[in-house]
Amino acid sequence: MIAIRSVLFWIATIIVTGGFSSIVVIASLVHVRGPFYGWIARTWSRWVIRMGGVRVQVEGEENAPTDQPRIYVSNHQSWFDVWALAAGLPGHYRFVAKKELARFPIFGRAWKVAGHVCVDRSDRGAAARSLEDAGRLIRSDGSGVIIFAEGTRSRTGKLQPFKKGAFMLALHTGVDIIPVALVGSRAVQPKGEWRVRPGTITIRIGKPIPTAEYSLDTRDLMMARTREAIEALLSGQSERPAGAVVSRDSATHID
Repeated sequence: MIAIRSVLFWIATIIVTGGFSSIVVIASLVHVRGPFYGWIARTWSRWVIRMGGVRVQVEGEENAPTDQPRIYVSNHQSWFDVWALAAGLPGHYRFVAKKELARFPIFGRAWKVAGHVCVDRSDRGAAARSLEDAGRLIRSDGSGVIIFAEGTRSRTGKLQPFKKGAFMLALHTGVDIIPVALVGSRAVQPKGEWRVRPGTITIRIGKPIPTAEYSLDTRDLMMARTREAIEALLSGQSERPAGAVVSRDSATHID
């Protein structure tokens, strides 16, 4: 039953993704600008999540200011992480992802047109320039950028070593880091598994880590602090003021 349901889910996802991607490409050709692309990404993600029988809850939303640039640094366990974050994080945002995403027909073009950033991890110079572009974008429009610190999905669910890109971006732009933990996505669809199981994904947003407290010489300390914050969020040990948790169903909430 799960296998049949999963096949139907992926077929529907391909169709829906193609449709939304085409809308984005057409919109770019007629010079549509503004928040339209963010709305499309959020709507697309909610459709996919709903089709998968998945619910998304957000905790600590008060830690994510939407009136200033911010760098979300998150763990990564599943393809559903992208859809959960796109559906659940508040405000305008951009993803930083590997360049291979840009190779998908129609979707790759839509991804770039919408302002998301592709990074060539095999070319350090090109990767640095891509991150510089991301930095200029978030400072110019006060948006957020989402970076999976491990660079790829964890097969076991445990945090892998962090890449330094997010932290170099923070230091070069002076933008604070907001740690994010995704809980439950691996149970929905773990790495290496195509079957999708209904479930709940919880996005836990931690308190901002001030970049001004660090320098290039203390970058590793910033990475360690961020890792500790994400580990605490994963274990549910993050301290939050009473009544500060915000929870919502991404399939029904509209910003």
